[in-house]
Amino acid sequence: MSDPAFFGYGSLVNLSTHDYDDPRPAQLKGWRRTWQGTTAHGIAYLSVIQDPGCEIAGVIARVPGADWVALDAREDVYNRHDVTDAVTHDAPSAMTAVYQVTPDIHTPHTNDHGILRSYLDVVVQGYHQMFGVDGVAAFFDTTDAWAPIIEDRDAPQYPRHRTLSSDETSLVDHHLNRLNLL
Repeated sequence: MSDPAFFGYGSLVNLSTHDYDDPRPAQLKGWRRTWQGTTAHGIAYLSVIQDPGCEIAGVIARVPGADWVALDAREDVYNRHDVTDAVTHDAPSAMTAVYQVTPDIHTPHTNDHGILRSYLDVVVQGYHQMFGVDGVAAFFDTTDAWAPIIEDRDAPQYPRHRTLSSDETSLVDHHLNRLNLL
């Protein structure tokens, strides 16, 4: 029996934030990314919602021995959902889960829940490294409910923050400007 896998669509796409086995590019059909506020924290979290007309890029990686404890702790405001039949990739077949913000703590999207720049930077850096400039544009185009940006790049609040190259910083800023968020 093979190890199960997760489909990452946000910070898990940035391979420098984890060491899960056999990471590969993948596609999730029938889902779309969205920013959601939670009652747990005053910031927006990247989540997914079902959308039959959408497909998003991300990463699939193995969870050795089905030991979900550490990943569940990292994704503490999320629940796991089986999306095995909706994920395409070139890895051996395995049960695959995606994390979605827990319904009982999710709030209707409001501008009261901003997006940490340090979190977005990590996500965009991962998409840039895995999918290139076009993959970054696709990330922004297949993500809904953009909220105000909390400028924390100089004093990052996101625990897995990374330093971006000047090209990556410009790429993030370009897309935020395109969305009128800067």
